[in-house]
Amino acid sequence: MDDTRQQREHRATRIRSIGTSVFAEMSALARQYNAVNLGQGFPDFDGPLEIRQAAADAIMAGRNQYAISHGETPLREAIAAHALRFHGQKLDPNTEITATSGATEALFCSALAFIEPGDEVIVFQPAYDSYVPSIRMAGGVPVAVTLHAPEFRFDPGELRAAFTQRTRVIYINTPHNPSGTVFTREELELIASLCREHDVLAITDEVYEHIVFTGNTHHRLATLPDMWERTLTISSGGKSFSLTGWKVGWGIGPAPLMNALRSTHQFAVFAGTTPVQHAIAQALHLPDTYYAELAADYQARRDFLCDALAAAGLAPRVPEGSYFILANIESTPFATGLEFSRHLVREAGVASIPLDSFYLDPSHGEKYVRFCFCKRWETLEAGAARLKSMG
Repeated sequence: MDDTRQQREHRATRIRSIGTSVFAEMSALARQYNAVNLGQGFPDFDGPLEIRQAAADAIMAGRNQYAISHGETPLREAIAAHALRFHGQKLDPNTEITATSGATEALFCSALAFIEPGDEVIVFQPAYDSYVPSIRMAGGVPVAVTLHAPEFRFDPGELRAAFTQRTRVIYINTPHNPSGTVFTREELELIASLCREHDVLAITDEVYEHIVFTGNTHHRLATLPDMWERTLTISSGGKSFSLTGWKVGWGIGPAPLMNALRSTHQFAVFAGTTPVQHAIAQALHLPDTYYAELAADYQARRDFLCDALAAAGLAPRVPEGSYFILANIESTPFATGLEFSRHLVREAGVASIPLDSFYLDPSHGEKYVRFCFCKRWETLEAGAARLKSMG
């Protein structure tokens, strides 16, 4: 056999540009240096005991075979009740709700369901890292609208200019990962007017809908006039109940959109995990006090980490929602957030995520890094002590 023969590239073209993410690199460095990991965006504590017990009870009660493809009935009914309670939406659980394997699966399946090759798809950058790969794998062309630092809000003129005859979909993430921006009603009304004018579908990622801080309000785009028929709302239980590993998400929208989403979902994962769907159904019925305490608790953690970052000489942007803080590194000697993050984890033992990976053009985010505060108090306190030591 001729060993000099060039080996065929077996990977499909659509994934050849996708490499190892910076999240994997920073997590590996965190393990190597035994760092306090304030980079990975998931809690290091478990959700409510009664909800975990509900999952165990469902397993022992025999809820262990395939779920209904579009979601177990109690879960869809709970999602409908939740939407009525918090957003005033009256939903048909049978035709207007689809349970998915986390919000990310719903986002990926929606890209396949609604984007044609060559379609332009608007995304606000910095953007959650699954949006652009999903758009590209569906054959779409991502079009970035920047949330401008330091306030991380969009320019209305730039948004209007992004809409063209080829625009098919716009992705909206509010409360926003990674910036913590919560879109105002006025901002959403502008987005809605442009969607109506250009006949564009809106896909909203609202997984942080209950993590919104004092002075801010989360508005659901689908509830604005004439937006129900052209909005796919995506959310999940992972962030609201600190159970991200359960991967229970859902899509909400009119029957035609649900039928399209279900067409791709059934051939992606077919169905989500049965017992945890029953447990999340119970979680969605938790009292209003649970949700209020969730936001208040995270606000206290936010304020603590913002103070720690400021004391370390960084410039944190106080988020309006979600559980992330962006910090400006211009006061440091490092040219990019990646250089800073590598230094921070090696020398101070604190892991963060450089922001440039959240942009189509990485140069936009070179002076920022992301920290997360969805951590136990002892984790945050250890991180603050290490940050102080580097000052």
